[in-house]
Amino acid sequence: MTKRSKKWLWIIAAVLLAGIAAAWWAFRPSDKIPTVSNGRIERFAQFDSEYVTPRTVLVWLPAGYQTGDSVDVLYMHDGQMLFDSSITWNGQEWQVDEISSQLMSDSAMRRCIVVGIENTSERLKEYFPTKIWHHLPVDVRGQVDVDDLLGDDYLQFVVEEVKPFIDKRYHPLTSREHTFMMGSSMGGLISLYALCEYPQVFGGVACLSTHLSFDHLDYGTTSDQWAEAFRQYVSRQLPPYGGHMVYMDHGTEGLDGEYAEHQERLDSVFKAQGWDRKHYLSRVFEGHEHKEIFWSKRLEQPLLFLLGK
Repeated sequence: MTKRSKKWLWIIAAVLLAGIAAAWWAFRPSDKIPTVSNGRIERFAQFDSEYVTPRTVLVWLPAGYQTGDSVDVLYMHDGQMLFDSSITWNGQEWQVDEISSQLMSDSAMRRCIVVGIENTSERLKEYFPTKIWHHLPVDVRGQVDVDDLLGDDYLQFVVEEVKPFIDKRYHPLTSREHTFMMGSSMGGLISLYALCEYPQVFGGVACLSTHLSFDHLDYGTTSDQWAEAFRQYVSRQLPPYGGHMVYMDHGTEGLDGEYAEHQERLDSVFKAQGWDRKHYLSRVFEGHEHKEIFWSKRLEQPLLFLLGK
């Protein structure tokens, strides 16, 4: 089988998986609270918004947490995949509660609460960085309906609605130095976009298996044009070196196997702007695939990078 044939097989597989995930989301139990082995979960169903459709927001609180404790906040996408594999569509999870609790117990990581924002059937649109449309070639912008790119709306929901709710209810540390975001695949794209759009809000982001290839996203133009537009956007909008932290990684198998060249090009953008390894870390994990089970295996790395003592 040729390399090109393998690539298309992975793209087809990714599209099928996305369809399965969307179908599962539509029929999942509406009142299920994830079971965690450490800490506790508070669940806010049908969190209303003027920007996006309502969805569930999960808040994980570490063991011993009391309202008003001086804790950092980590916002994570695809919230239904973070804590409990018994209720996920593929039987996998990030193991956020187990891994975070162990690192805190070992005094390796600052205490934090994790806000897991569940996705919806609009996931691909909501995690798509809206403003990269402006960096497409002028002659192809007309092929794309920018109103279908909902990343700006989603981030307004997070920053203007979810974060104020979390700050008021839990009274955590609220400055950018204590506020972070993490996601995988399209969630990686929207996390880096969030840092560029709201550098005053987020002190750091972690982007695992970021979908930098833009393959299988049917938005009117080629994936290479989107990938280049994203790099141009980041190059122009990246906050000045020194005040923020960015962690990125990818595996080498499956869909992740298509990311290496795109990640290297993005690494060059950070390098050209003076970001060192203390503020920007890009890693490759041999044998890892585009799945939660692999993100859980390396979750310790971004947690320590952003929240390590």
